[in-house]
Amino acid sequence: MRSILFFIALFFSASLMAQSLPSQDRDSSWTQIPDSSSSSVIIHKDSRLDLLMKKQAEINEVTSRDLRRFVKGFRLMIINTNKRDEALAAKTKVYTNFPELKAYLLYQSPYFKLKVGNFRERKEAEDYQKRLNYYFPKGVFIMNDVIEVKPGKYPDDDINP
Repeated sequence: MRSILFFIALFFSASLMAQSLPSQDRDSSWTQIPDSSSSSVIIHKDSRLDLLMKKQAEINEVTSRDLRRFVKGFRLMIINTNKRDEALAAKTKVYTNFPELKAYLLYQSPYFKLKVGNFRERKEAEDYQKRLNYYFPKGVFIMNDVIEVKPGKYPDDDINP
């Protein structure tokens, strides 16, 4: 058994040696390094690669543009409950009385959280907080959050459509 394994190992090592050594008739060209003044490289490129690169650049631009629409800001936490019906009723109340605010109903097991608004400035969030406290006497809280910004809403931003 050992002799069979020995011959198999010898056979594989011989075949590997044969592949790594150059043949006798190509020996001189294989070992010489071409002179940098006489060598040149010719690249044959498919013209479709340029189209693919252009398309990928467009996709990257659209993707990064979408990412720039989200910035740090403030939202108002209206309700944090484990009752879905209560959260939906609060969302309806917000849309009824404040149609200009966008409501975000989030589920983080086992709680439903209702946040409203996209405020860049804390002062703007405080103004709405005072108005919403009338409808939600348990309390409305200002939360730091990542908000959506509509392009053109804040002219000093570098957010472009």
